[in-house]
Amino acid sequence: MSGDGTSDDGTSAGRPGDARERRIRTGGIKLAVTESGDATRPTVVLVHGYPDSKEVWSEVAVRLAEDFHVVLYDVRGHGGSTAPVPLRGGFTLEKLTDDFLAVADAVSPGRPVHLVGHDWGSVQAWEFVTVARTRGRVASFTSISGPSLDHLGHWIAQRASRPTPRRAAQLLGQGAKSWYVYALHAPALPELAWRGPLGRRWPAILRRMEETPEGAAPYPTASLPRDAAHGAWLYRDNVRARLRRPRTDAYAHVPVQLIMPTDDVFLSERLYDDLERWVPELVRRSLPGKHWVPRTRPAQLASWIGEFVARHEGEEGHEGRKGGGEPVGASPVRAAAVPAAGVAGAARVVRAARKTGAAGAYARRFGGQLVLVTGAAGGIGRATAFAFAEAGARVVAVDRDAEGAARTVELARLIGAPEAWAEQTDVSDGEAMEKLAERVATEYGVVDVLVNNAGIGLSGPFLATSAEDWKQVLDVNLWGVLHGCRLFGRQMVEREQGGHIVNTASAAAYQPSKALSAYCTSKAAVLMLSECLRAELGGQGIGVSAICPGFVNTGITSTARFTGVSAEEEARRRKKAARLYGLRDYPPEKVADAVLRAVVRNQAVVPVTPEARAGRFLSRIAPGALRAVARVEPPL
Repeated sequence: MSGDGTSDDGTSAGRPGDARERRIRTGGIKLAVTESGDATRPTVVLVHGYPDSKEVWSEVAVRLAEDFHVVLYDVRGHGGSTAPVPLRGGFTLEKLTDDFLAVADAVSPGRPVHLVGHDWGSVQAWEFVTVARTRGRVASFTSISGPSLDHLGHWIAQRASRPTPRRAAQLLGQGAKSWYVYALHAPALPELAWRGPLGRRWPAILRRMEETPEGAAPYPTASLPRDAAHGAWLYRDNVRARLRRPRTDAYAHVPVQLIMPTDDVFLSERLYDDLERWVPELVRRSLPGKHWVPRTRPAQLASWIGEFVARHEGEEGHEGRKGGGEPVGASPVRAAAVPAAGVAGAARVVRAARKTGAAGAYARRFGGQLVLVTGAAGGIGRATAFAFAEAGARVVAVDRDAEGAARTVELARLIGAPEAWAEQTDVSDGEAMEKLAERVATEYGVVDVLVNNAGIGLSGPFLATSAEDWKQVLDVNLWGVLHGCRLFGRQMVEREQGGHIVNTASAAAYQPSKALSAYCTSKAAVLMLSECLRAELGGQGIGVSAICPGFVNTGITSTARFTGVSAEEEARRRKKAARLYGLRDYPPEKVADAVLRAVVRNQAVVPVTPEARAGRFLSRIAPGALRAVARVEPPL
């Protein structure tokens, strides 16, 4: 332990709730510390980055304080903490570790703390959780946008000593992102810039660059120019020395949660490729956002931090959540009772079916994100839920088939979803969808990816299709999509952090057919709706994709209706259609992979299956050929 940390207790006027301030003396300096929440609860220590002060955490802290004892402190030389004299040599990782231990001993004597770091707060926290003298003082670590300098040194050395085109590109890519590191090593220039024009303009630059909202606490604080000038020594005292001689024993002795913003302009996700080598127990999550997610995504960070802390405190859950991930007071459909061996066996079958899929490659993109899939009880919807689950997403499976949705959730959890919930809802019911959207936002969070997949089939001549038939098809295939886009899309817009909407259309959206007038019309409307929404929402960071499958082997044929024929003939046609689709045997897993690619690449229209791609091509260059095909009698 540090041994020389002492504290001066005090109170802070004008702060919300029960926030308390104190000064902790250590190593000749005073650290400004703020505590909130119940001090008898597990302690969460939040460490800020550069050029921030502890106020960067204000929105995260107020949420965590509802359940935990939350501690913020200004790193030496920042905010209310004093700076070492001289500055040179006063910001080494060893001295920063002394500071952390002094804070931990003062705020949580005899009990390990849960550590969270952002940017340089994460860089120094990696030191805290890998050196021997902190063993037993940290219970868990959440790292956000800041790698270990030791791990980074080995990462660079490995790629420099055994260069390949890919490794060289990774080095050059991160080198370009790290331009500011070189600038901060320049003598005197960073101090002049921060104490001059850059310091004055930084708040506006940050708001424009990150689209940060105005917080309850002042941010950045008035001490920013001085903080940034002092903080340049964080880089000068540590970066070159550690990158040249990285420690070989930098193994984490606590569980680590890695949260990676997907659009971080300063750090490449490739920096964490080898992290499992150094961290025996690692959870990866990705978060749509740029570098300063403590300001732009505080609710999501607080949720993940709280869950991780609760898990490693031996508690069953956080914020009323049970161990299985179901929130108390919500009304998720509970999984049907399935023998454990049967579920495990089914999960192995799912993994085997997806062994050539793309989901695993997207784990860094979707890890921890919230994905809602309608029509998830089977077919393309279930395969899509599994694909996102395998990629580490949290999944909400929606279907009017309660038992099927519950089964999807049971398997999704087994194949990789950190959390999954089933919801029984009829997408054609606008009021039910409004209740679903409100419940999902309250209990699980704002959806990052929405997949409007629920649909029904209808075949028959136009004149034999009743008004009620038309209403049923349009209510599900079109209005179900409209309800989802309107309700969940509005939540994405209000969150101001982007997202993605995927609407399952069909090759029938651009391939007319004499026997599918209602179905083709509904899917064509979905395709045009998707194009219009893409134009409207693109400026707000929300992508919209229309997925257009062709003949896919799913259960839709067993429930499709055929108008203008007897019940016996309808049953015969269903059976024949199912047999033809089975012979075609195009798996729904391939459609699911196309969904994930569409989100990652932000594709507008995605034909899936060769016939869907051919139809899309002909619709552009030879629409007359498609009209001729439309007059062909279907083989039923």
